[in-house]
Amino acid sequence: MIRYSVLHFTKMLVADAAERNKQPILDVLKSYLPAATSTKVLEIASGTGQHVSHFAEHLPDVTWQPSDITHAYLQSISAHIQHKKLTNVLPPIKVDITTPLEQWSLQDLKPETYDMIYNSNMVHISPWETSQGLFKAAGYLLKKDGVLFMYGPFKINGLLTPESNICFNEYLISQ
Repeated sequence: MIRYSVLHFTKMLVADAAERNKQPILDVLKSYLPAATSTKVLEIASGTGQHVSHFAEHLPDVTWQPSDITHAYLQSISAHIQHKKLTNVLPPIKVDITTPLEQWSLQDLKPETYDMIYNSNMVHISPWETSQGLFKAAGYLLKKDGVLFMYGPFKINGLLTPESNICFNEYLISQ
């Protein structure tokens, strides 16, 4: 069951699934980030902001740029950043990944700007144009050895496992 709740008179949304998986994702994410203190990560489709705020809290030398297309999520991301008093997370920006890059509101919209682009729970439930936009953005915005890090309930050899991924995928598709 997916549950969203609003915390303490703010617009901070909390999704149970994001709470459960933020630490396991961080554990893997760390091994793909360069050790440099100037590391920059763009998160596409940040959702509630739970992932970016958790990652930023545990990786203070990384600069994070969250984004989303949904106004309520942009507000939630800001609320999470403010709640944790994070100084290494830039204000969230509205990004429609299906639009050309020149229409994005990124200040650093230059080739090879980011060390990583992080995306969670988007491509398996969105139109093909969304995936195409993500890959185009990665090809343009990632540094030479940059990483496109994707997380989601993906099928392996046509099989979706474990049961929690099956249930989560069904919920996302129903939205």
